[in-house]
Amino acid sequence: QVQPVESGGGSVQAGGSLRLSCAASGRTVSGYTMGWFRQAPGKEREFVAAISWNGGSTNYADSVKGRFTISRDNAKNTVYLQMNSLEPDDTAVYYCTGRRGAILGTRARDYDYWGQGTQVTVSS
Repeated sequence: QVQPVESGGGSVQAGGSLRLSCAASGRTVSGYTMGWFRQAPGKEREFVAAISWNGGSTNYADSVKGRFTISRDNAKNTVYLQMNSLEPDDTAVYYCTGRRGAILGTRARDYDYWGQGTQVTVSS
């Protein structure tokens, strides 16, 4: 099974950028759909972005379209989330996740493997 491990979180001012990385251990991610979710205090975990096994298809939440970009490098067994024009509402713990199959799911229950999360804090 895939075990995602996130990194790259931190604190940034509004308008700034961060790049999150998800290094997968256990086995290659090349056959897995990978995604990012986030959870703010007191809120449910919400979908951010997903990418197909070969990077050919992506899906984004409306709230991050045009600001965030998901990508992957299967040779490095790593998935990325480039976050630009960050807003205070982007503050959350960000989770990397994976699933077998081609569907770019937007529900947490669509995914099987989860990392521990990395904190992103955006100040105004």
